[in-house]
Amino acid sequence: MPQEPVRFTVLGAVRVRRGETELEPGGPQERTFLALLLVRAGQPVAVSEIVDVLWGTDPPRSALNVVRRHVGSLRRLLEPVLAARAEGRWLVRDAGGYRLVTDGDTSDLLRFRALRDTARRTADAPRALELLTEALALWHGPVAAGIPEPARAHAAFTAVERELLAAAREAADAALGAGVPETALPHLRRAAADQPLDEPVHAALVRLLTAAGHRAEALAAYDAVRARLAEELGIDPGAELRDAVPRERPVRVPSQLPSDLPVFTGRRAELDEVLELFGAEMAQPGTVVIGAVGGMAGVGKTTLAVHWAHRIADRFPDGQLYVNLRGFDPSGTTTEPGEVVRGFLDALGVPADRVPHGLDAQTALYRSTLAGRRVLVVLDNARDAEHVRPLLPGSAGCLTIVTSRDELSGLVAAHGAHTLTLRPFDEDQTRAFLVRRLGAERIAAEPRAAAEIGDLCAGLPLALACVAARAAAHPHFPLAAVAAELRETHGSLDAFARSDASVDVGTVFSWSLRAVSADAARLFRLLALHPGPDLTLPAAAALAGLPVRRTRPLLAELTARHLVTEHSPARYAFHDLLRAHAGELVHEHHTGPERQSALRRLHHHYLHTAHTADRLLAPGADPLHPPPAPEGAHPEPLADGDRALAWLTAEHAVLLAVVAVAAASGEPEQERISCQLAWSLEPFFDRRGHWHDGLTVQRTALDTARRLADSALIARGLRGLARVEGRLGLHTRAVPRLEQALRLFTELGDDTGRANTHRSLGWESEQLGDLPGALRHNQLALAHFRTLGDRAAQASVLNSVGWYHALLGEYRHALKHCFEALTMLQELGDRYGQAVTWDSIAYAHHQLGRHSHALLGYRNALTLLRDLGVPYLEADTLVRVGDSHRAMGDDTAARAAWAEALDLLITLDHPDAERVAARLTGAEDRTDAG
Repeated sequence: MPQEPVRFTVLGAVRVRRGETELEPGGPQERTFLALLLVRAGQPVAVSEIVDVLWGTDPPRSALNVVRRHVGSLRRLLEPVLAARAEGRWLVRDAGGYRLVTDGDTSDLLRFRALRDTARRTADAPRALELLTEALALWHGPVAAGIPEPARAHAAFTAVERELLAAAREAADAALGAGVPETALPHLRRAAADQPLDEPVHAALVRLLTAAGHRAEALAAYDAVRARLAEELGIDPGAELRDAVPRERPVRVPSQLPSDLPVFTGRRAELDEVLELFGAEMAQPGTVVIGAVGGMAGVGKTTLAVHWAHRIADRFPDGQLYVNLRGFDPSGTTTEPGEVVRGFLDALGVPADRVPHGLDAQTALYRSTLAGRRVLVVLDNARDAEHVRPLLPGSAGCLTIVTSRDELSGLVAAHGAHTLTLRPFDEDQTRAFLVRRLGAERIAAEPRAAAEIGDLCAGLPLALACVAARAAAHPHFPLAAVAAELRETHGSLDAFARSDASVDVGTVFSWSLRAVSADAARLFRLLALHPGPDLTLPAAAALAGLPVRRTRPLLAELTARHLVTEHSPARYAFHDLLRAHAGELVHEHHTGPERQSALRRLHHHYLHTAHTADRLLAPGADPLHPPPAPEGAHPEPLADGDRALAWLTAEHAVLLAVVAVAAASGEPEQERISCQLAWSLEPFFDRRGHWHDGLTVQRTALDTARRLADSALIARGLRGLARVEGRLGLHTRAVPRLEQALRLFTELGDDTGRANTHRSLGWESEQLGDLPGALRHNQLALAHFRTLGDRAAQASVLNSVGWYHALLGEYRHALKHCFEALTMLQELGDRYGQAVTWDSIAYAHHQLGRHSHALLGYRNALTLLRDLGVPYLEADTLVRVGDSHRAMGDDTAARAAWAEALDLLITLDHPDAERVAARLTGAEDRTDAG
């Protein structure tokens, strides 16, 4: 008859059970021996370690005999029928020691580790939280409770304690990501009680309490641990703990709401309803509040949502986020949740290198970032509930306003959203609207005509705005004439026909277009070809093929008639109904070749401007020169790197759309433009850290290059994708792509391509810990650039060669290469390159013990970095400044430099803040830059 299974417990009191029977070891020493075997979790334990745990530094001469007796006793305890001197199945000899045979079914520690490992591999925060909660439920007290305290202080037991604490912190992060901070509070409270001086644990507790709405308790918990640290250790809280407290968290406060409509009217009852309802909802603690504004196209959902948001913005001191999701955009270029989350994280001040890969992980970080904050989030023009679900904050204190033509029943069912469905204006609302736009006297003079205009527009605010704009522009026109002309006009907007639409709004738009010049009407039609969410005057001029000075008054005509909106200074956008109408007209009035010519001019406008920006930001890069721009393309002049960054930042979403549209065009010339544009954006994405968007466009470029079967384009596509994969830590993908690209460039005889690929392989080698390989690749790149005579590239790679010499301890070689690089960079006027080269020079001097020379180099680097506005590199250099001061014995200056670096890193929410805080607290004692 088989024996009942044996199960072991060490996450608390040491226990052994066979079935329902608890087995009792012979005494404290035997229990300690068993505990040691259990925390080693199936691994052999050397006899020397057993002796050390049982007796410390003063074991008796009989120690080995005593250990053998304990082994025999434990074997008989676990297997009572075991024959004398038999080894048995549970406790066996192994590698000069003893091993307890356990697995996840018999050991609570192994079960805990399996659950934690699974949780760490999942990007789904709710699932990770579920697994971690199950793992932490196995924790019933101090590890190996009941054995003598000197033994419990051994590293074998304290290491398991650290695992438990780390799991509690991970549960806190998962709970914040899932939007349920209360779930992890019991575990964090217990961990904090067990570890009164553990700052990461207390920081996690403060974050959870804040997110759960327990602000007072969070502040009290912080004050208590701060007092203990001061009293027992004589130190102040570190960066992580300070950052956990809302009042001390330096955060960026976004303010993204579009401009409010100054003539807002007609929705007084609806506005009062939402203000009253949501005012009461927000007053309820722990409530996640979502408002969904629905209704047909053109009924004024966005206008109401934006006006409502402006009315209550002061209640959300941590900022307002806004995005047009373009869920029903006729172009089909819907704004996807991943793009929005990354944009919101950037607006909230999260550094790009902290943004994880994958939408689930990004959403978890977004919700964690919002935890404990009061932020207003406006999600405009959503396709459906799934479109907005990843964008919803998970904790109380935030209000989300969603607009959509969809009923969003999924938000109501799953998230308790409150809905408000807008109807077209009734007669009184229509009259109030027209009075606000045209004046009370004019409406009173022709009440029947005003009523007829309202009927012809079916009470749709968008249509009424277009008609009122024309009537306002001609105050001498009788309203009866306006109504008659509108009645006689015919239009079409079949793409937006709805069962609840009692008016053909295309009629209103067609009638409005009759009031503008022929050139303005032509521009209106061509604007429908633009794939992005908005556009500038030069882009509009490129579509029209007209000079900028002639296009400006045409856009003014369209904005005056509400056919186009200037939603922010010098940026113009369509309502999607108007875009749909323009899209119908452009196919009716313009041939296929005409449309292709307009798109060709537009794409060249973006390509040539982006290429100029690329050359300004990365003069040593390997650009693929674009073909000549067609007449009327109007690339924008960019005078310097600052202007280039500003233009790329403003056009970010547009450029992503252009890459996608050009790649899908089926036209080889446009497909090549897609590839070239993607590669021109590399320096921008790298400088700003937009690596996830870079991954998207580089994949598109490589797929397009393969479709074109062009080896030169494929080689560049492989290198471009590999570079961004490397930035995201996907080195196992990046290295094979770079090696394939290198083979292609070699076959093509492209030495510039080979050189730049060697540079990329050098960076990958550094990331993988192969410094000799990194140096070798950069030396090969330098040889190619010297042969090619490319001075900008030579200068950049000379600094890289010097840096790797320095990391390898070859400081004189490092200085030789870096000074040569510096001379060339100064001649070229490359200030960014000069800054990083001065840093390399200073580092080499520091390692040689020339600390005063190092400080001079660092000061030169800091001057340039501050002028360029590169805060992370500034902080990194300040850390090394502090190291040099400390090496010179000036601790006061060292701490001042580190404190300045810490302030910058905290502002950036960068993980290096912990390392710098350790320097300030004395927890890290090293003088090199690391």
